[in-house]
Amino acid sequence: MDFELTDDQRAFRETLRAYVDKEIVPVASEWERTGRYPTEIVDGFKAMGLFGMTIPEEYGGLDLDRVSFALVFEEIARGWMGVAGVLGSHSLSAWMIAKYGTAEQKNAYLPDLATGARRTGIALTEPGAGTDLQGIQTRAVKDGDHYVINGAKTWITNARYADPMPVLVKTSMETPAHRGMSMFLIAADTPGYTVSRDLPKLGYKGTETCEVVLEDVRVHESHLLGGVEGRGMQQALSALELGRVNIAARAVGVAQCAYDAALTYARERQAFGRPIADFQAIQLKLADMATEIQAARLMTYWAATRDSNAEAAMAKYFASEVALKATMEAMRVHGGYGYSQEFVVERLYRDAPLMAIGEGTNDVQRMVIARALIGGAAKVGW
Repeated sequence: MDFELTDDQRAFRETLRAYVDKEIVPVASEWERTGRYPTEIVDGFKAMGLFGMTIPEEYGGLDLDRVSFALVFEEIARGWMGVAGVLGSHSLSAWMIAKYGTAEQKNAYLPDLATGARRTGIALTEPGAGTDLQGIQTRAVKDGDHYVINGAKTWITNARYADPMPVLVKTSMETPAHRGMSMFLIAADTPGYTVSRDLPKLGYKGTETCEVVLEDVRVHESHLLGGVEGRGMQQALSALELGRVNIAARAVGVAQCAYDAALTYARERQAFGRPIADFQAIQLKLADMATEIQAARLMTYWAATRDSNAEAAMAKYFASEVALKATMEAMRVHGGYGYSQEFVVERLYRDAPLMAIGEGTNDVQRMVIARALIGGAAKVGW
């Protein structure tokens, strides 16, 4: 049993780390405060080929193994979790097109998605349907060789840059609901397709999160992902499994940054004539943080090597809870300074909650895990 990265994975991580330390860390806090879009960072992602990490090589992608995929999000989130979102929904959507798209759809989109000439996202959540995707109200009605789509989506990352945008709709009212759900690839310039507004957020800044409105949007049947109705829920859930590895890795990156900041501060901050790192109360916090972060990292890499929804859910659930705790403890180590925007832990504390919500809330992850265990699809132990 080998717990080490391969030589290629280690070299890849070092390349990512050097880029993050040089290009992201120095600007993250200022750009987040001013609301500046990270254009230069996006250009760096393009130069490294990261927009193609889930796209097969035949279309110009990197086709990374899943541990390397996790390393991308861990390292970027360590620098600035918000900009990881630029790659997050893009990568799972590109993977979904590569896995389920028709030959024509793959040839039309994947080469440009691999270079970042095109970007994409995924529109699942609605104002009245988040966790319960089967409750979506967006409808697509067949009209000759087109579909007419009406509805609204919310909390959509990359919405202003996505072209195409995969949109989950109901093509029939069949029961159970998932049998009537389909995914359409909608071009950004399609009449009636509008990105209506950017949503204000606690954290996760650097990439836009928007509402999308679809009013009598006419889409040719060739834009139905895979060319067959009724597969949308399956396509979305498969992509979300990969997305949970992404979220788990981001959580590890945020937690690692919080720990690094706490350790550095504890060594430098003096109280009663000594570094506060000399005090047992601080030492216990650091020990707990380090242990839990390393456990979350190993669970994330383990989940990345497995093709299991339950194990991805375990990693996402555990790592995001570790990130929540680690950022809070880092603030406590910093004392009053932890509440200041002049120190990084304040931003980390605002970013961490998203990982417990995104790609399915942690309560949903626990349900996914429990059902897999009870049904025999997953087990604990060997």
